[in-house]
Formats: sequence, structure tokens, C-alpha cells
Amino acid sequence: MTGTGERLCRLVRPGDAFVGKQGLSYAPGISAETTGATGIHLQMVTIPPGARAKAHKHEGHETAIYALSGTSCTWWGERLEHHTELQPGAYFYIPAGVPHLPYNPSPSEPCTAIIARTDPNEQESVVLLPELDGIHP
Repeated sequence: MTGTGERLCRLVRPGDAFVGKQGLSYAPGISAETTGATGIHLQMVTIPPGARAKAHKHEGHETAIYALSGTSCTWWGERLEHHTELQPGAYFYIPAGVPHLPYNPSPSEPCTAIIARTDPNEQESVVLLPELDGIHP
């Protein structure tokens, strides 16, 4: 915003990668911090071969994922009882508050995806669920 209240469009280059509470590496793009966004966060995630996140949910915020490369899988549900495999070119939706645990089943190929979330401060809505981490070793 400028002093006159004008809203500005912004070109954003990927920021420095960071490791989130979930244990994965993220390259931030659009967020409250980078653009002043108030309702969305857009970033890229890469899951190394054989790696997985910590079980978690995003309280009060929806997540949309678009797979770019590699294969990722996600256990999801109250007891991580459901399973989805995500191939490049596919989309995956996670409703607000749904526990999930993404992982990369490949022993050799990383997977990369674009993530959009309705939380402009991406890490604020992350709730870790350590009681679910041991369900799927």
C-alpha cells in the first residue's frame, strides 16, 4: 500500500528456503511477509527421497496442492486412515483442520509441489500432532 491507500501488484521471486514446523523445506512466494497478502499464501515444497513430514493439520485454513514433479503420498484423516498418491499434474485439496502426513515414497527422486493455503502467515496455523506420527512408520 502506498500512503494514498493504493493497492499494488507485486512480482515476487522465491525467497530463501526454510524448514517449517512440519519438517519439510519450503520456498516462500506470496505471503503476508512478502506482499502484505491478507488471505493467501503460495509457496513451493520439495520432499527429498524417502522423507516425510510430521503429522499435522492447519487449523482454520484450507490447502490446495499442485504436483510438479515426482510422486508424493499423504496419509490423512482423524487417525490417518486414508491414503492418496499425488502424481505430477494432479491437484490435491485438504480441508481446514484435517490431520495429514505427506511423504515421498521414492528412494531416489525428490517430489516438488506448489502449495496454496488460506493462511497468509503459512506457519501460524500449523498444529503438530505427535500422537499420530507413529501410526505409519
